Amino acid sequence: MAQRFATVDDYIGSFPEDIQLILAEVRRTIRNAAPGSVETISYQMPTIVLDGKSLVHFAAWNHHIGLYPLPTAYPAIEQEVAPYDTDKGTARFPLREPIPYELIGRLTALLVEQRTRPDLPPPHQAMT
Repeated sequence: MAQRFATVDDYIGSFPEDIQLILAEVRRTIRNAAPGSVETISYQMPTIVLDGKSLVHFAAWNHHIGLYPLPTAYPAIEQEVAPYDTDKGTARFPLREPIPYELIGRLTALLVEQRTRPDLPPPHQAMT
């Protein structure tokens, strides 16, 4: 049976210390970019909620940190995200490389902007 997590702290605490440090920084980065957000567990991974709706999920995997979904309609950032983007609106940040926390923060801020601007298309629908 798969492990079930009640809180984001439980989720982060289930990983080795080096991964815990990365996840804690991803969490801090996302929360700083999404003022007024709250966190929960959804799909058995940390989920940041804004205005009662899931904004972004993040998770640790064997070889990468995943971030779901990605914002759309921002050509200026697409090239920067391209090395990490998959065809399902998911960013995969390899654990063997430095995690681009600043990029994670900007992606989160763009998701917040998409949430507040009805003239923009919605984010990719990987896991909303």
